[in-house]
Amino acid sequence: MQRLDYILKRLLMAVFVLLMVSLMTFVIARVVPSDPAAAWVGPHPTQEQIEKATIELGLDRPLYVQYLRYMESLVQGDLGTSVTSRRPILTDIKAYLPATLELVLAGMLIAFVVGIPLGVLSGAKKGSWLDHGTRLVSIAGVSMPAFWLGLILQLFFFTRLGLLPLGARLSTEVALNSPVETITGLYIVDSTFTGNWVALKDASLHIILPALALATYPIGLSIRMTRSTVIETLNEKYIQAARIAGVPERTVLFVLTLKNAIVPTLNALGLAFVYSLTGAILIEIIFSWPGLGNYITNAVLSVDFPVIVSVTLIMTVFYVLINLFLDVLQAILDPRVALQ
Repeated sequence: MQRLDYILKRLLMAVFVLLMVSLMTFVIARVVPSDPAAAWVGPHPTQEQIEKATIELGLDRPLYVQYLRYMESLVQGDLGTSVTSRRPILTDIKAYLPATLELVLAGMLIAFVVGIPLGVLSGAKKGSWLDHGTRLVSIAGVSMPAFWLGLILQLFFFTRLGLLPLGARLSTEVALNSPVETITGLYIVDSTFTGNWVALKDASLHIILPALALATYPIGLSIRMTRSTVIETLNEKYIQAARIAGVPERTVLFVLTLKNAIVPTLNALGLAFVYSLTGAILIEIIFSWPGLGNYITNAVLSVDFPVIVSVTLIMTVFYVLINLFLDVLQAILDPRVALQ
C-alpha cells in the first residue's frame, strides 16, 4: 500500500511539473520581445499582413484563451508550425530525434560497459594504483568539456591517423549507393534489420567519435557512483560470509555486490541520459550530426520561437518521465524507498 501511495505521489508530481513547464514555456514565448505574427509573414511584412497573421494565429485573443488553445493542441500532439520551415514541428522532430537518440544511446552503452566494471574494480581495490587511476579517469570524465574532447578526437583519429570519419551519420558514397531503409530512424538498428552490412559498418564507424565524446560525463559519473556503493556493500556481512564460504571473487564482485550496488548507478545513468540529450547539441554541431542539436541551433539563429519552446518542452518531458520511471523502479527494487 505504501509503495502504491509513493508511486501515485510521484505520478501527480510529474503531472504538476509538466503543467508548470507548459505554462512557463507559453509565458516566455509571449513575453520575449518579438512579434510572432511578423516572423510568420516573413521578411519585410506590411502592417496589413501582420494584422491578418495575428488573427490567423489567434494572437488577438486573451492570454488565457491562447494558453487553453495551446494546451488543447499539446494534448492532441500538435506542437505548432515552424516559422522557418513552415512544416509541423512534430514532423521535424520525428525526422531529427532518431539521430540524437542513436547518438545518446551509443554514448550511454559505452558508459555502462566501461564505467560500471571500472567502478566495481576501483571499489574492490580501494587504495591501489588501479583505484587511483580509475578515480583520475572519473574526475576527468566529469570535468572535461565534451565538445573539447570531440575536437581532440577529430584531430587525432581523423587528421593524424585517418582511422575514423570526421562527422555526419553516413559517408556520401554509402548514402547514395547503399542507403538505409528507414524503420526506426536508428541507422545501426535499421541497417542490421535490413541486412545492409555496408551501411552498418559505415554508420558504426561514424558514431564512434561523437559517442565517445558524449560518453565522458556518464562514464565518470558511473565510476564514482559504482565505486562508492561497492565499497559500502563489501562491508556487508553477507559478502564477508560469501568470501569465507569460498565463493569465487568474481562472483562476489559482479553478482552479489553489483546486484545491490547497481540501483543507485542506474538512477544516475538515467538522469545522465537526459543530460546527454541536451548536452548533445554542441557534439552534433562539431560532428555535423543531423539531430535535435542542429535543429534547435538553427531555430535559435532564425529566432524560431515555436521550435525553441517545443524542443524545450520535449526535453522536459523526457526528463520528467525518466525520473518518474527511475523513482518507480527504485521503489519496486528497494521497498525502503517508499517509506521516505
